[in-house]
Amino acid sequence: MSDEDSRRSLDDLDARIKRAREEGEAAAKGKGPILRGQASGFGMAFRIGVELVAALAVGVGIGLLLDRWLDTTPWFLVVFFFLGAAAGILNVYRAASGMGLAAGYSDEMNESSKSDKR
Repeated sequence: MSDEDSRRSLDDLDARIKRAREEGEAAAKGKGPILRGQASGFGMAFRIGVELVAALAVGVGIGLLLDRWLDTTPWFLVVFFFLGAAAGILNVYRAASGMGLAAGYSDEMNESSKSDKR
């Protein structure tokens, strides 16, 4: 391959890359934020559902195991069902309110640090 042919193919490749980037940016301007917002909402809804179901499943599982081991059917099942439900609701509250996003995260801390900078 000659230098001229390789140069021409590189220029062609560069033009195709620029065209693809421009088309991608144009598509992102029109539809990007809406789709990202919907995906974020679906993700949050899925997380909330999984948190609640997982907490209930763990609570019921522990209750069933303790009932079989101690032969106290259905007392531990009932107790741990409610404990699992409470844990699930607490996890859903934390997920929905944004608690636990990072170590030391607190809205009160953010507000006090903003007032300190003034």
